[in-house]
Amino acid sequence: MSAESTENALSDEIIADQDEASTDTESNPKGTAASRLEEEGDVAADYLEELLDIADIDGDIDIEVRNGRTYISIVAEEETDSLDSLVGEDGEVLEALQELTRLSVLSATENRSRLVLDINGYRQQRAGHLQKIAEDAAATVKETGEAVALEPMSAYERKIVHDAVADLGLVSESEGEGAGRHIVVSAD
Repeated sequence: MSAESTENALSDEIIADQDEASTDTESNPKGTAASRLEEEGDVAADYLEELLDIADIDGDIDIEVRNGRTYISIVAEEETDSLDSLVGEDGEVLEALQELTRLSVLSATENRSRLVLDINGYRQQRAGHLQKIAEDAAATVKETGEAVALEPMSAYERKIVHDAVADLGLVSESEGEGAGRHIVVSAD
């Protein structure tokens, strides 16, 4: 077989594979994404379950897929402080566990994950606190007309604040790099 005919055969095979993949996606675009997110949740749950066993910490793992993202929650079976150590001060340990879980999913599936990990409802409580921070900053901006810089926070927390500020009719922008990345709220 000549080099040219081999090249043409390979091109035809690649095109056929692409057509087959696009047909699968077109016939069930949400099914593919949903199954990928469910697989992601299963891998993450297995990883976290093993971690809880190693640490001898009791907790139930719940998996939920919504808005194109996998949400994993670890909750205590009984009223106990055993999971608090997995949250850490200001959620630092929780953020680290989330990144390790994402790496576990990447290693198993070869797909980057945007999963969100919550432990004992910490993120839900924090979201309420972030809403209050956004409201206070918006009130200050409206009162003084000056931009307000907030404390550094994670990308997930910045997203919550950006959404809250937008709902209040103001503008927010992330500034800074790395651990110093923060939001500035302004009128325009």
